[in-house]
Amino acid sequence: MFRIPLRNRVRSVIGKPVRSMMLRARDRFVETARLRCQETQQQTLARLLRLNSDSDFSRRFQLNHFRTVADFQQRLPIADFDFFAPYIQQLQTGNHQALLGRRNRLLMFAITSGTTSASKSIPVTNHFLNDYRRGWQHWGITTQQQHPQLQHLRIVQLASSHRSSLAPDGTPCGSISGLVTSMQKFIVRRMYSVPSVVPGLQNPTAKRYAAVRFAYADPWVGMLVTANPSTLLQLSNFADLHAENLIRDIHDGTIGTAELSRSEVEQLSKFLQADPIRAAELERIVAENGSLEPRKCWKHLTCLAVWTGGSVKAYLPELRKRFGGLPLRDHGLHASEGRMTIPLEPDSASGVLDIESHFFEFVPDGIPVSDSTQTMLAHELCVGQDYNILMTTSSGLYRYNIRDIVRCTGFLGTTPLLEFLHKGSHISSITGEKISESQVVESVAAAMVELGQELRQFTLTPEWASPPRYRLFIETDAKAELTAERLIRISERVDHELRLRNTEYDEKRRSERLGGIECECLSPCDWQQWTSSRIAGSGGTPEQYKHPCLLPDPEFRGVFRKFLPPNH
Repeated sequence: MFRIPLRNRVRSVIGKPVRSMMLRARDRFVETARLRCQETQQQTLARLLRLNSDSDFSRRFQLNHFRTVADFQQRLPIADFDFFAPYIQQLQTGNHQALLGRRNRLLMFAITSGTTSASKSIPVTNHFLNDYRRGWQHWGITTQQQHPQLQHLRIVQLASSHRSSLAPDGTPCGSISGLVTSMQKFIVRRMYSVPSVVPGLQNPTAKRYAAVRFAYADPWVGMLVTANPSTLLQLSNFADLHAENLIRDIHDGTIGTAELSRSEVEQLSKFLQADPIRAAELERIVAENGSLEPRKCWKHLTCLAVWTGGSVKAYLPELRKRFGGLPLRDHGLHASEGRMTIPLEPDSASGVLDIESHFFEFVPDGIPVSDSTQTMLAHELCVGQDYNILMTTSSGLYRYNIRDIVRCTGFLGTTPLLEFLHKGSHISSITGEKISESQVVESVAAAMVELGQELRQFTLTPEWASPPRYRLFIETDAKAELTAERLIRISERVDHELRLRNTEYDEKRRSERLGGIECECLSPCDWQQWTSSRIAGSGGTPEQYKHPCLLPDPEFRGVFRKFLPPNH
């Protein structure tokens, strides 16, 4: 048994009453989910409508006269962000009552990338933040209960600032995870390896370096938390690239990056201390292994908290390889608009619907979603079926189509378990084949297992040719080994797997209305340039970025290749 530092043991003892309280709250939620889904959803909707009943929006649509769910549905259409944009613009100029009730205080706007290129500003209120925190607490205490050693260890969480900019009325705009980090109490902050000032650093490279520098300086890391698993792979690659500087900074108690301003260095200096012993340990790891292998740098690392559903499944084989097969804890389907699910089991992307925070409606996948489409309620879902999910939240979004497709994988008593599949817009159809992103991810994964090939990332795009076809762009760790014959084998195997999963694609291939998939390998620099351009154009942050494994635009040269050098 490793010797736990005294400060970690003290923190664990002090936190025991809080953990007990969180466990009781989690157990009450699970009991409610088991027994009272329909009743709880009706109560949640009534609470949300009361909360904003004195807003201009509520009065316009007479939501303060709510009687039944059917009454609510008749008064409001199914809506997307554009429907709420005029009200949110009023919030940004100081008229908070346009969308929010007087008791529902606006704290910030969460900036998130839109389905199109435009970014969205999502209101975050005090009541929304309470709901947001409660969902994370249910997930966190479940994870800690199933991995009890975590109570003595620390967490590396990668987040962005909640004050990236200001709205015209002075309200902060940024990342909700940054807001939560900034509001943590001292005893809670002691659980985290990366100081809360790091998300606020202006330069992206400096912020990443600072996060990696503090993370690798801490030998007592038990869990890494971020949204996209590719972020952890990038963190590991970045550490290897800057290993010499990192080790020197840890040895000297410095942070030597030119991208930091003087004031930022002063802020960070409060958390810096020389650690020659840790530096020597990291130096030995590099000498013996040729890299800063995560499992050797963090000997007590217990699990990785990342999304595991949808397109990010493509990264999981490499993630497991890089981090030695650690348990993966999916922290649920959640976005700036709100949390949808809370996974309670390890190595599963399925989570119980968060029925106490938001009111949910569902439209079976394949049925066009219009403002008057008939919806299903949570308790009415069918196992194995896929749905569009709609949300009504405390931040003033009603019957909001977030454009996520989920699958009902089971029930916890009366409440559905849902797994994210893909964004609703991530369907590609040249000749009626309707390929989904989840089908692409599954097909590529199966093909790579069959071929014994590892991919770092990939994107499938339609391509106008004669006949039209799909092109698979890939990145591997060993590009030089990918001969023309090997690329053909990859193309053929992925094509075969996709035909197994999509009967319409198979029929179009048999009738030669679609040609076979062609494969093209791109360099890491090409991918990085493309990724950076997409992040800059979306208005989101690197932590929010979701790599598209399927780009439905047939003009792939305008969607993908415009970011690449002319020689491609």
